[in-house]
Amino acid sequence: MTVLVTGAAGFIGMHVSQFLLDRGEKVVGIDNLNDYYDVNLKYARRDRLVGRNGFEFRQVDITDRDALKKMVEERPDIDRIVHLAAQAGVRYSLENPHAYIETNILGHLNILELARHKEGGVKHMVYASSSSVYGGNTKMPFSVDDRVDTPVSLYAATKKSDEMMGHAYSHLYGIPQTGLRFFTVYGPWGRPDMAAYIFTSKMLKGEKIPVFNNGEMMRDFTYVDDIVKGVIACLDNPPEATEGKAPHRVYNIGNNNSEKLMDMIGEIEKATGVKADCDFQPMQAGDVPATYADIEAIRNDFGFEPSTPISKGIPNFVNWYKEYHGV
Repeated sequence: MTVLVTGAAGFIGMHVSQFLLDRGEKVVGIDNLNDYYDVNLKYARRDRLVGRNGFEFRQVDITDRDALKKMVEERPDIDRIVHLAAQAGVRYSLENPHAYIETNILGHLNILELARHKEGGVKHMVYASSSSVYGGNTKMPFSVDDRVDTPVSLYAATKKSDEMMGHAYSHLYGIPQTGLRFFTVYGPWGRPDMAAYIFTSKMLKGEKIPVFNNGEMMRDFTYVDDIVKGVIACLDNPPEATEGKAPHRVYNIGNNNSEKLMDMIGEIEKATGVKADCDFQPMQAGDVPATYADIEAIRNDFGFEPSTPISKGIPNFVNWYKEYHGV
């Protein structure tokens, strides 16, 4: 059968699609190829998938119900969904809030409706949530058992809403679903709006790098290969409904190690051979000073164990950046 991957030309979507194809799965990848960041990077990711045996790409926006319906009618073999398409980014949600409601709320609803009405149903839907849902929480590490009702950005609020809608649809219609709270994903083919990409780009150009909260930031940086392992482990093991409980669950996927931002910058310095010229700035609206993933749940259920420290992952990213940009 076939896996539908939304956001297939995105960072995590491309890597997940590659893994599925490598093990012989069929994949239908959809993406609207919008210009939130350099669309040429999205084209390049898409082109790594197009032409591979078992892969079909369609330029579809998840907010377009008619296009989604047509796609499913033409591909009745789809039986699982990895839903990664979203409007990402905390800071951009301050500038363009409607994009987050349209894509992360309406678009997520459309994928849920697709799963609900698809002939034959779907065996499992895995979808992307975010560590941002922990918002103003101060207890570390963040646990999936913690309350998450104090979002500090609209982006976080939309991701929490996705989890709530997912649970409702699992309860009402028996759709097995798993929500994954990703923690600061980085690696080859990463997003240009993320810190590792911004810092590497500016340092190699001899420019200052913006360092918020005067560098007093900590993040659970998670390498993309570890993220993919977690996504696939969940996809292969759909939750079952039990008495009084919907077939819906949520996991953290992180490196289980909160790193100082300045230490990550130090790894980029070593990998590039360039000393960072830091432009220290105050905390940005919607941001949080620290994230740290408690991964006991996914570790206990699937043996998930991240294996890539930033001392290995950052050089891998910098090497890819240099090759991709020809520097």
